[in-house]
Amino acid sequence: MSEPTAALVLGASGGLAQAIVSELMADAAIDRVIAVSRHSAPAHFSNGAAGPLWIETEYSEPAMATVVEQLQPFAGQIIRVVICHGILHGDNLWPEKRLEDISAESLQTVFQANTVVPVLWLKLLHRLLKSKQRCVVAALSARVGSIGDNHLGGWYAYRSSKAALNMMLRTLSIEYARRVKNVKIISFHPGTTDTALSKPFQASVPSDKLFTPEFVAERLCGIMAAAEIDGQLSYLDWDNKSIPW
Repeated sequence: MSEPTAALVLGASGGLAQAIVSELMADAAIDRVIAVSRHSAPAHFSNGAAGPLWIETEYSEPAMATVVEQLQPFAGQIIRVVICHGILHGDNLWPEKRLEDISAESLQTVFQANTVVPVLWLKLLHRLLKSKQRCVVAALSARVGSIGDNHLGGWYAYRSSKAALNMMLRTLSIEYARRVKNVKIISFHPGTTDTALSKPFQASVPSDKLFTPEFVAERLCGIMAAAEIDGQLSYLDWDNKSIPW
């Protein structure tokens, strides 16, 4: 009899994250999907055994540690983790177009969501993920986090927070390769996806480059299923192509 398996989606309330939850639920190789979010489960996800196990939490480190304690029954069973945290704009937050737009408050807000929270999850989860089973972790990054591919400038906080995330993931992958050898980490660029995060910036995006959340979720899950456990961080786009650091 095969070992039970589980998948974990962190920051699960966004449009792309919900599509990822649905895609993982449809995967016959995964017995249980666990979703973690600041908000309650959306109505279209049924409760009970057929739906995901939905856990509500804030994203302070103590609250996240409590979630990891709740996940102890799944130790050694988790074969997929998708970290979906991210912020680009908000009521009092907008991507910077020039130096004068930079503020300490905005930088701190964006780095907390885009860099600090994902890294804290991987700090807290490493013992839970250690197993004989192959496990693939993907964190949502962005092409604009590439230092080598930055030709336009602007978007200081978002670009820098994603570049910092990539460096954190690279450093984590080295330690994970020693301590959690069954885990592969991927920094994933989903492309421009039709969600609330990209909505204000979609006007200039060609129709064939604006992806549905379902399309991106399918691509990501396919990439994760085929990924080699090699102890390296991969920085990949939705088409499974490498992005320059």
